[in-house]
Amino acid sequence: MANIAFIGLGVMGGPIAGHLAKAGHRLTVYNRSIGKAKLWSDAYGGTVAISPAKAAEDADIVISCVGNDDDLSQIALGREGAFRTMKPGSLFIDHTTVSARIARQLFVEGEALGIHSIDAPVSGGQAGAENGRLSIMCGGTEPAFAAAKIVMQAYAARIIHVGGAGAGQTTKMVNQICIAGVLQGVSEALRFAQAAELDLDKVFEAISGGAAQSWQMENRWKTMAQDEFDFGFAVDWMRKDLGLALEEARANGATLPMTAMVDQFYADVQAMGGHRQDTSALVRRITRA
Repeated sequence: MANIAFIGLGVMGGPIAGHLAKAGHRLTVYNRSIGKAKLWSDAYGGTVAISPAKAAEDADIVISCVGNDDDLSQIALGREGAFRTMKPGSLFIDHTTVSARIARQLFVEGEALGIHSIDAPVSGGQAGAENGRLSIMCGGTEPAFAAAKIVMQAYAARIIHVGGAGAGQTTKMVNQICIAGVLQGVSEALRFAQAAELDLDKVFEAISGGAAQSWQMENRWKTMAQDEFDFGFAVDWMRKDLGLALEEARANGATLPMTAMVDQFYADVQAMGGHRQDTSALVRRITRA
């Protein structure tokens, strides 16, 4: 069992940390909102720290799951950041979806301090975190990945080492690019079926077992048809992720016309008040015939 510092107890981080506690690891937790950290501690035990640096003092492993590049930089490299107190040979695992640039920066900064670093964004949403069935794509060295995998098995169904520092984040961008395209296709198909006055249940039964099948169709077709969008990953977060992919594409020369288009479609959904609705709310911007 390891001494683990866990930083960031939101809808993803809280359940992940809970699985680690249930697995018997000793946790010290930090959250920007101290009240949320205390609630987590009441439920799972462990110790509440007043800063990332305090949380990391005696940790073998520090795991973060925060909001964006700025949040990650602050909790890792800031004046009260975890890197200030992490000991040589310890391991930093980041589950935040952020830019590949900051993932590579943390790897370099950590290496100079003798800290091993893994960028490990996750897929599977809140349900995946709560059920311990996340998919994790990891960037970093092979020894660091091997050490991280032992711990991540407590809350993941799939853990893949995809390459060096930053590769986990760029793989997560690939994941989000695919989801954006699939959801646009499902949205258009649903509206087309409605315009044709087809029985949507029969249509789903007919096409969901063939080449058109996808996770999004299996899990969102019926709720999209019912105008229900209170599930899973929020539109605001998807726009953040697509922005990261578009930024990385500008750096590596890739062309992402569909991604850029769907990103703007999600901006339309935000303008309609759908900021916190899940990504299947993309269908809202397509007017019913």
